[in-house]
Amino acid sequence: QKANGFPPDKSSGSKKQKQYQRIRKEKPQQHNFTHRLLAAALKSHSGNISCMDFSSNGKYLATCADDRTIRIWSTKDFLQREHRSMRANVELDHATLVRFSPDCRAFIVWLANGDTLRVFKMTKREDGGYIFTATPEDFPKKHKAPVIDIGIANTGKFIMTASSDTTVLIWSLKGQVLSTINTNQMNNTHAAVSPCGRFVASCGFTPDVKVWEVCFGKKGEFQEVVRAFELKGHSAAVHSFAFSNDSRRMASVSKDGTWKLWDTDVEYKKKQDPYLLKTGRFEEAAGAAPCHLALSPNAQVLALASGSSIHLYNTRRGEKEECFERVHGECIANLSFDITGRFLASCGDRAVRLFHNTPGHRAMVEEMQGHLKRASNESTRQRLQQQLTQAQETLKSLGALKK
Repeated sequence: QKANGFPPDKSSGSKKQKQYQRIRKEKPQQHNFTHRLLAAALKSHSGNISCMDFSSNGKYLATCADDRTIRIWSTKDFLQREHRSMRANVELDHATLVRFSPDCRAFIVWLANGDTLRVFKMTKREDGGYIFTATPEDFPKKHKAPVIDIGIANTGKFIMTASSDTTVLIWSLKGQVLSTINTNQMNNTHAAVSPCGRFVASCGFTPDVKVWEVCFGKKGEFQEVVRAFELKGHSAAVHSFAFSNDSRRMASVSKDGTWKLWDTDVEYKKKQDPYLLKTGRFEEAAGAAPCHLALSPNAQVLALASGSSIHLYNTRRGEKEECFERVHGECIANLSFDITGRFLASCGDRAVRLFHNTPGHRAMVEEMQGHLKRASNESTRQRLQQQLTQAQETLKSLGALKK
């Protein structure tokens, strides 16, 4: 307008400004995702979800987000239209990591600003809901670098925290440091407590996963942390790893563009090394983006996430069976199977998305067909046939039965 000799139109400018201000005030658009295998989307958080954890009794899923809340979801509502959740508030801070206690009556969180662990106790109300109360004392500050993972042993004997340097701390439940582990991996990218509660493992810049045993005496007193075994075979840094439910299998994914499945049911005290069972390709792991990994409870399905996409592999054959693209509006922050192995959960924006684990049902069909051929007596055959029919019906209902 100026160039053509007209006076600038102030009204249109101010209108645009007002519209722009109005747009800025509106909430950011929720990322939409649809897929035939999407079982549910849990959407009560108003901030990005950074971590989630299934309780060991299979009844609950805990999620924490930067909206200063932790939500506890009922897993039996997953396939319902309404998804109920109970809310616990984090005073003057927000949680970045959350883990259930073995008895499922408490959970621990890592506080973003406080750089410390806080314990929440869950007490049931008369109406069936819960009251969440934080214990009066937080754990003392001991880490010098940001904490990347926390865990509780299912024995209830210790808590593990790992920071991005090379430190892993073993704590008593009362907040005393029992042991400090130096992983010697230049940095830690992931650490976890095994489901059996005996081991702590970590991976990082080096091409291996290191596993330690946390030893206790007959009276339950802490004794020592000893090196148990290592997963060696990758040729570059390891992004992540996971245990199967019985801790007899482990899976790992590396920057060398491969994933590996291991048999860890070995006599490591006699210097026996884990056996490599399968190697598969996952080219996306070679990029700069972080990779997340989840192993189904029975170790038959491996889920790998890179960016905002998820890939599901059959671990027996090493084949990719499902791929979900652009699942979240942000990079995936966490990936986990529920304890039944029926669902895979992922978070990466303000929602948790739950998928039907079709590769798991297919693996069950294959397994039952193999057992049926070898079954000797009639009652075993009937039981196997029943399980086989059930798995086939499930796949059929999801439209995922292979011809």
